[in-house]
Amino acid sequence: MQSINSENSGLFYPSPRPEPTVTSSHSAKHTDISQLDALTKGAFSAPTAGERAARVRDWLAGKPSSEELAEVFKELSVKDKGAAKLVRERLDEVRRSKGQEAMAAEWAAKAQALLAITKLNIADALAWQRDAAKAGAPLSKEPLATLKLELAERVRGIEDLQHQVQVQREAAVLLAQRIEVLSTKSWKDAEVALDSLKVDVEHWQAQASALLSNPGWASVDAKFPPLLDASRAQLLVVWDAFQGALAQAVAAANDPSSALPPVPVWADELRVARGVPVEVVSKPSKPQVDPEVRAQATQSVKEALSKLESEVGEGHGKASAGAAAALRQALKEFGKLIDSSLENQAHAALAAAGELEGWQRWRADQLREELVAKAEGLLKRPEGQAIGGRKMQENLRTLREQWKQTDQGGVPNHALWKRFDEACNEAHKVVEAWLEKVKAEAAEHKAQRLALIEEVNAWAEQNRTALDDDWKGFNRILHQFGDRWREGGHVGEKVFAELQPLWKQAIANAAAPLEALQAQSLLRRQAMIEEAKVLGAAPVLRVDAVKALQQRWQAEAHTVPMDRRQEQKLWDAFRKPIDDAFNRKTQEREKAQSTLNARDRVVLEAAKALEAANASGDAQAIRAAMAALDAALSGQALAQEEVKQAGAQEDAAKEAVAPEAQPAEAQANEGEAAEPAATAPAPVVAPKPKPVVAVRGDDRPGMKKEAPAAPAGRAGKWNDRKDAPRAGRDGKPDARGRGDERARPAAWQEAPRLGDAAFRAQREALEHAQLALKKLAAQAHGEALSQLLTAWEKRDAALLPNAQELGPKVTSATRSVWQQALGGQFKAAPKGVTPAEALLRLEMAAEVPTPAEHLSARRMLQLQLLTRRNDPAPAQTWGQDTAVIFSGAYNAEDARRLQNAVKALLKR
Repeated sequence: MQSINSENSGLFYPSPRPEPTVTSSHSAKHTDISQLDALTKGAFSAPTAGERAARVRDWLAGKPSSEELAEVFKELSVKDKGAAKLVRERLDEVRRSKGQEAMAAEWAAKAQALLAITKLNIADALAWQRDAAKAGAPLSKEPLATLKLELAERVRGIEDLQHQVQVQREAAVLLAQRIEVLSTKSWKDAEVALDSLKVDVEHWQAQASALLSNPGWASVDAKFPPLLDASRAQLLVVWDAFQGALAQAVAAANDPSSALPPVPVWADELRVARGVPVEVVSKPSKPQVDPEVRAQATQSVKEALSKLESEVGEGHGKASAGAAAALRQALKEFGKLIDSSLENQAHAALAAAGELEGWQRWRADQLREELVAKAEGLLKRPEGQAIGGRKMQENLRTLREQWKQTDQGGVPNHALWKRFDEACNEAHKVVEAWLEKVKAEAAEHKAQRLALIEEVNAWAEQNRTALDDDWKGFNRILHQFGDRWREGGHVGEKVFAELQPLWKQAIANAAAPLEALQAQSLLRRQAMIEEAKVLGAAPVLRVDAVKALQQRWQAEAHTVPMDRRQEQKLWDAFRKPIDDAFNRKTQEREKAQSTLNARDRVVLEAAKALEAANASGDAQAIRAAMAALDAALSGQALAQEEVKQAGAQEDAAKEAVAPEAQPAEAQANEGEAAEPAATAPAPVVAPKPKPVVAVRGDDRPGMKKEAPAAPAGRAGKWNDRKDAPRAGRDGKPDARGRGDERARPAAWQEAPRLGDAAFRAQREALEHAQLALKKLAAQAHGEALSQLLTAWEKRDAALLPNAQELGPKVTSATRSVWQQALGGQFKAAPKGVTPAEALLRLEMAAEVPTPAEHLSARRMLQLQLLTRRNDPAPAQTWGQDTAVIFSGAYNAEDARRLQNAVKALLKR
């Protein structure tokens, strides 16, 4: 239950008893301890500190008043500091909440006063939020959260107005530049552009008037209204002069007697049209200026010009506008002090900056049109590709953020904005429907969770103990409640914060009996851990006591379930001392076995010799080393060594007796016996008789001591003795690799058991030897095949491998036929058998696949073979077929097919 209710784990809960009814409001102070005990649900009468703290937590979950908290803290602080700490923390929390409420009311009044002002200062609005945060006001709670958003929206609106003023000012400058550029071109071009200029000027004036009528215009900084008025006045002056000059140019073009316009380019063009020579206007010479002043003016204009050219080259629209303004200011100040070439270069850069501004406006409109298309396409999707509510909300938020980024630093487009806003509002209906659905689901999930809490409380009242002491089932039901709570569906954070304490209280009440039992089980298991430590530390390990203790532990674990992690930790602590004791016993036994006997030493030496032979790669040496290891295992090597030692001892004893001290007859007899003794065989160690442990008490033939056993050649019945020696035919090993045990020497049957080191060494050496022999055999087989194909390719019988390399499947007669075929002397081929047909017969004999282009020929040959009843099968004539192939011409593809077939045939 610790995974379900980790907060209240380890607490002891008393038996349920009726709780006294206590009213929530008290006018008088409760100084009586009994009344305070009833108020706190038995906290003062709890027997232990843990239980007292638990009851105080349960009482605090009911949200008592501050007066009750003060009374309980006053009496409880004398009795239990730990439980009183919980009450003191709640008192501090109540005081903080009251202080925050008062502070929130104070700052809410200040915010409302700021919102009520007609002319709001942005600095005051920002200072309110900063000062409120410094003072510790709860800005994330109502009503300060709403007021903070309202002030932010008000400030954002004012900043937008100020930004639009700057945009309008730049737009007026651009319009004036367009008019100025038209005055340098033909008056006919100006007449064509008149209508578009008129529309743009009227649109600019309408936007400026809309700014003045905005409700937040009074809160705009005082420096922005004069800027807008100056831009309007300057634009109107330039526009009126342009219209008047263009009208005069049109009249002069229609009537030669009319006066020429004041624009020099247009006047010259009209003079040319009338046939009047153009007057060369001589520029008045500029007065002499100090060279230093002229150099400073030229340097200032060049710096502004280079900055503007770099910004225009990089395509920075906003930065280029500022650089153009700086260049115009420099021309106003130093225009009379610079030369004509630099002035013309500056005007050309200003014209390029104006074109860049126009390009950026066109690009911004393109981006806006793309955003409008995306917004309108949100609902124009097929039925199977409809966007869900959450995805639609994210898409709308992304589109609106992109629109804001596009509007920054550019002229707005109200027509496109209207289309975009209408499309977004239409798509937002899907989001609204989804939000309603989510809200309904959240309400349903909340109701389900409340019902589950009620169900847990009802179950806890009915099940104060496990049915039939099935505490595992009790724990399983609690886990099922926890799973249902986790799978109860999504609710909001605020709702979850309200429901989570109720759920914890309900599940803690339901799990109280199991937690009490788990606490008792924990004590019993810790006692068993101490017993295990005592048993493990004993000099002699009592296995029966260990088994009994483990059985007690298993019974306890099956009776009382606990958290898996805690139970695993307890089990590890219980098992460690016993494992250590068994490990010490194992180490002692291994230490006793580490002393090798004579037979182990012989086996180890033979195993090392076999490993050395394996490393050499010589098959003959490996087989000889395997035979030596087998002799060492069977005890023959040890017996021969003992015989040698016995003979050496006997010779030494004979030499100890002087020949002169013996009688003559004894010397003669010794000389006569010397010759037969030299030829006598070595003494054989007689096997020790195996003691009879038990004898079957039945009267079957061969079972009684006086009854003769069954003949050795006769096969026994299915229920004959199981320990009879099993062998294959002719004394060879049977299918399971077991040979005739009767043929084994007595030393093998009576040999002692090998030590662990010797057994492992001989087993690994034999395995390595078998692998080495297989590898060498495969290598020799591959080399023989390669030599065979090389002999065919070069048609040299001398290159043909010998019979030993080819293996037992190739006889001497077959090899002679192959030599004749390679030497061109083969004449024993069957009639009508071609090399191609022989190759097919060879693949059929080896049962290897045939290439796809020859499958039809193989099937045809198989049908023909079915009609030849007395002809030998391809498996019987594969040597003759190989000779037929060798008699034909060499081909790389046929060689590859021949290699695959012969490789399979030689392995069988």
